[in-house]
Amino acid sequence: MTWVTVERWSGWVLLLGGTMRGEPMRVRVVTVLAALALLAGAASGAAAAGPREATAPVPIEVGAAIDYVALGDSYTAGPLVPVPTPGPLGCVRSSSNYPAFLAAYLQVRTFADVSCSAARTEHLFASQPGILPQGLPENQNAPQLLAVTAETDLVTLGIGGNDFGLFGELIDSCADLAAEHPEADAPCRDSFTTDGVDTKLRDAAAIQGHVEQALAAIVERAPDATVVVVGYLHILPEEGTCAAVPFAPGDYAWGTQVHQALNASLSRAAEAYGASYVDMYAASVGRDACAAEPWVNGEQIRADAFSYHPFRSGMKGIADAVFRQLTDDVPNPFALPLLQLVKRLPALVDVDGLLGYVAAGGSVPPQVLEDAEAPAAPAAASPALLTNIAALLAGLESAPPTSPAG
Repeated sequence: MTWVTVERWSGWVLLLGGTMRGEPMRVRVVTVLAALALLAGAASGAAAAGPREATAPVPIEVGAAIDYVALGDSYTAGPLVPVPTPGPLGCVRSSSNYPAFLAAYLQVRTFADVSCSAARTEHLFASQPGILPQGLPENQNAPQLLAVTAETDLVTLGIGGNDFGLFGELIDSCADLAAEHPEADAPCRDSFTTDGVDTKLRDAAAIQGHVEQALAAIVERAPDATVVVVGYLHILPEEGTCAAVPFAPGDYAWGTQVHQALNASLSRAAEAYGASYVDMYAASVGRDACAAEPWVNGEQIRADAFSYHPFRSGMKGIADAVFRQLTDDVPNPFALPLLQLVKRLPALVDVDGLLGYVAAGGSVPPQVLEDAEAPAAPAAASPALLTNIAALLAGLESAPPTSPAG
């Protein structure tokens, strides 16, 4: 993962889509025009479709002919969760994020994951520059909604936390303010309170409208699809403090309040448009960044998870919860990410080589790779191997889908 270099302060701005203090956000004219054109289409679609009446979802059958599209931000993309997908590299999208797990669990017919780190709801409608330095290839994500069509059967949406810089500003500021004001109870809450108005709680409530606009566009583009809105995992503990999250004592409860307000906005938006809402806040109790077995990383960037972002275990936990809600069943523990891809396109890949790479990367344990014999993993993957794998997987993305092998 040497191609990702992130400094803590600016890294949060980049991954979570905020703006640096004192520096205005730069928006390209082309991006604005694309956004206006697509938003106009979404607005007309919203007027045509309107909020849908909620109905009891029909359980999805594993192995059915499902065309699945995943939309979302970094909590969907999974920055630094092994192993990265090849493109766009600027989205830092993992091949073991929850959409990849879910696609494997459901044995879907086609799978398009267009989630991207730093995405805001506007990036469902407009293209998004990736987090790599500008000018590098594989650093632009197309408007995510373009992946949703009338043929789409299932859409998962996990987005909203970057709008208004909600999470990025909060997490970037709270630890610093705690260090600067060691005697203060909730300096972060106080810094975001203006004229008696808690601006973070205000913004968290306003995000409902953004998500409703997104859902209106999804419903218009795929009127027969099952749509699932995925809430955000626990980050802060409900009680106590810990070194992994160096906030002031009172800011834990306040941060949790903002987090719950955001999830409430997602839930209300889902209800308004007949979508299912998966309450990952409830599903991840006891798995916060301070827990003994956390699903979310703390402040320090690790090789397997970015700051305050899900580990692979958290991604699997989300996929498990979504699967249970969609099927009223438990997933097959041996249905793992990338395995379905390997089984679908055996004629186009060096299966043994790819399995060896995946096993070395920690995405799929060798003992569950069915009858495949993975070669001994090298001590460290060479740059040439990584380049070859990236090119190979990029080719697979453009290859026509085939039926899963038996």
